[in-house]
Amino acid sequence: MKPNITTTLLVLSILFFGSFRLSAQSSREYSLRQLVEAAKKNNRMLTIKDYQVQEKMSKLKEDEIKRYPTATLDGSYQYNFTLPDFVIPAGTLGSVPTGNGTTQPLPATDSKFRVGEKGMYAVGFGIYQPLTQQFKINTGLAIDKTDIQLGQKEKEKATLQVELAIEQLYYAAMITQKQTESAGAKLEMTKAKLQDAEGTLAAGKTTVANISGLRAGVAYEKQHILKLSMQLQDYLSDLSELTNLDAGTLKLSEIEPDSTALQPVDVYKRAAEKNPEIAIARLNREKASLGIKAASESNLPDLGIIAGYNLQHGNPILPGSSPYVGLSLRWNLQDLFSNRQVKNQRMFQLKQAEESVAYIRQQVTSGIDKAWRKVKQSDVLIETAKKLVSYRSDALKEEQDKQVAGMDIKTTLLARKSELAEAEAELYTAKLSNLLALAELRNLTGGK
Repeated sequence: MKPNITTTLLVLSILFFGSFRLSAQSSREYSLRQLVEAAKKNNRMLTIKDYQVQEKMSKLKEDEIKRYPTATLDGSYQYNFTLPDFVIPAGTLGSVPTGNGTTQPLPATDSKFRVGEKGMYAVGFGIYQPLTQQFKINTGLAIDKTDIQLGQKEKEKATLQVELAIEQLYYAAMITQKQTESAGAKLEMTKAKLQDAEGTLAAGKTTVANISGLRAGVAYEKQHILKLSMQLQDYLSDLSELTNLDAGTLKLSEIEPDSTALQPVDVYKRAAEKNPEIAIARLNREKASLGIKAASESNLPDLGIIAGYNLQHGNPILPGSSPYVGLSLRWNLQDLFSNRQVKNQRMFQLKQAEESVAYIRQQVTSGIDKAWRKVKQSDVLIETAKKLVSYRSDALKEEQDKQVAGMDIKTTLLARKSELAEAEAELYTAKLSNLLALAELRNLTGGK
């Protein structure tokens, strides 16, 4: 019986996607670009990063308000069940002579006055405009702006990581599919050998041991295909998690051609300054410098202008209304000593940030060297794999010509087909490895 390749591939496809229990009509094919766009739109980690940036923007607006006058409004009401008496003893104010030669004390008798009213209220409105604190406030705003840039770079970094993860999973899934086709060809060849061996066993031309070995080979190939199927499902599940797409309907379309030419390695190293990790390290260094500046500005006294208006009723001693204006000074002298240590701490933070910039730049440069070598190595593998595919194609053609002439052996023809499928899988793997290495280069250079 001649092997039907179309039927074989159909059976394998059912095996791969059988666990999803969905028909082909309900599935949708996604290209690599579509998967990346879906992740940018649906990935929850990227959404969290976006909210973090918005949170930092709101913090900047909050701190900007501190530059302007602080207005306070306060009021109180008090009901007194008993009121104090104000007593002026007789003669407290002195005395005056009378016409009959005596003196009259002032007041003549003890005078008692009730102070205030039982119901008392007071309302006050005040404004404070900081002066010397404007320096520290402006430095704080600069730190807030740096935090916003850090949040944006963190999101950019996370986006690149998600893109690279999707590309890795996508290429791995496509390689697995190709490997499955190769394994299917091997299975057909092993089955044909087993069938021939069972026929020769009946004629006494082979041994039971040979039959057992071939049966084990068939079982092994089936197991290998099953493992590849499970691996493919894992890749699709991971892609579903990154893109928030339904794994049951997720199907990968063929790889889009990539005409990106490999540039000299120095070009990528220069472009690495756009790498978000390096940018984050530089921003942390800038933030540490601003922290040192803020620590120095904390030594300044808090000097500001105050103004306001008070209104009260019920206390006859105090004025009913009183506007005021003046200066306010507060200076915690202990800060002069503690801020010195704060400044030292931030100096060490700055040194850490500077070392971090150098370390990350070194790591990125090393990663570019490795990825660039991978591209060059995969180029060599592609050329050798092409030659092997050409040789295997020629060998298969020879067997097919023998088939036309009636001189072919079925197992030999299947062996040549299996060898060609394996060579094509190796070529496919080399091409995808090349694309993945280029994707790593793009990731290291900030996606450029």
